[in-house]
This record gives sequence, C-alpha cells and structure tokens, in this order.
Amino acid sequence: MKIKATITFLVITALFASCSTGKYAATEKVYKKKAKLFAKEYATSPVINQAIGKLPISVEKEWIASINFGMRKPNYVVIHHTAQDSLGQTIRTFHSEKAGVSAHYVVGRTGKVVQMVNDYYRAHHAGIGKWGNDTDLNSSSIGIELDNNGTTDPWTDAQINALTELLSYLKVKYNIPQANFIGHMDLAPTRKNDPSRFPWKTLADKGFGYWYDEYLETPPIDFNPRLALRIIGYDVKNLDAAIKAFKQHYIQTNANVAILKDNDLKILYSIYKKFL
Repeated sequence: MKIKATITFLVITALFASCSTGKYAATEKVYKKKAKLFAKEYATSPVINQAIGKLPISVEKEWIASINFGMRKPNYVVIHHTAQDSLGQTIRTFHSEKAGVSAHYVVGRTGKVVQMVNDYYRAHHAGIGKWGNDTDLNSSSIGIELDNNGTTDPWTDAQINALTELLSYLKVKYNIPQANFIGHMDLAPTRKNDPSRFPWKTLADKGFGYWYDEYLETPPIDFNPRLALRIIGYDVKNLDAAIKAFKQHYIQTNANVAILKDNDLKILYSIYKKFL
C-alpha cells in the first residue's frame, strides 16, 4: 500500500509539474496572478475602491453588507470568426498584451474547444458597439471565436457540432434567451463583418438566435424597416451599415449593398415579428 501511495503521489506531482512547465506555463502564471487580484478585490469588505471609500468627507457614508448578492452572469453570446490561419495563431494573439484582445472560447476547425477566459470575467472581444440598449457587450456577453480565415475557409461539421454543444451548455447554465445569440457584425455594423458566410439557420433551428419563416408574408403598407431593425437590436444611427449587417446575417447575398429588395423586406418583417 505504501509503495502504491508513493507511486500515486509521484504521478500527481508529475502532472502538476507538467502543467506548470508546459508550453503555456508563462501565460498561465499571468492568468493566475490577475485572477488572484480580482478575487482579492471581490472579497474586500468593506469595499475601498468604490463609492463608500471615494465620496467626499462632507458626505455621510457607511458600509453595511447585505447577504443577498451573487456573481454577475452573461446575458448574450457573441460569435466571431478569427480571421487568422490556425487555432495556434489565435491563441498566440490572445496571449499578446500588445494585441489586447481575447475571447472566452475558441472553437477550432477540428471541433476542439479551447476556453481562455473564465465565463464570469470580462473578455476583450466585442469592442465598441451596441445591441438594443446595451453599449458594453464585453461586460454582458460570452465571446466565442471560430477558427476561420473569414474568406475561403469552409465551416466544418465538426466545428459547428462542437459550437452547438457549447452553446447548449451556455444557454442552460446562464439562462440566455434565444434572441441573444448574435454575431459580431450585428453589434458593430460599421466595423465588423464576422462571422461571414456563417450557417445561422443551423444554429437557429437548435434554438440559438432566430431565423425567418419558410412562408414569407408581404409586410403591411406602413411597415417601417428602420424601426424593425431597431426593435431587433441593430444600431440604426448609420442605417446603411445596419442594413448591410442584417443582410450579412440573414440574406448573405449582395450584403455590401444597403438596399432592401422585396424579398429582403419580407425576411426583415418575418424576423421583426419574432421580437414583438
């Protein structure tokens, strides 16, 4: 028994050693250091670096802790394509302090899922943008990058299957509404076009986002496309950009032309009704 216990101890020690001296040991060390600092900040009671500690002396103030609180949870999932050549290249980019970008998950072409940020942390994936009334999607969403160059790469079955498994988990875990699975181009239509050529209908059929009905109704005479886009969630300050983003998501032909033809309007009307 003593020999067996010794062997078990050596195996466990070797595993931990391999983790600490592996390919990503340096970045794991940085991650753990930052996480430790965040944990210390969360645990501080009374809080120091917030209003109670910062209000002027002339203001009466006191810390009285409540027992009713929990961690903030994500309410959206934002899907991207990496616009890079490999999973490894994307990982290197997300380890670059100079690049300053990240995502919670990266899904490779082979279906491999790599988690790079704790779900409860704020990853740097969405950037400047707006969806509905939310102007800080980094703080309210899970970011998922799909390993795809954005131009010629196909979307593999393995990759899409792995993505839907991941989305199923996230949807249940955080009670994310069906409408809140969106693309990067949806929230940042003036800057982004990803994920391009993406099989959104496949996701919608599984409950992640909406798709238009097979039978398309003709919109009423007073149908307002600008209002419909805004109700869906698009920022319509730049209407042309919002139209292009909508077309990239739902139509995927002539998406660089900010014109809604008759069938496009029927599709917009079908999607709009799902948000009423």
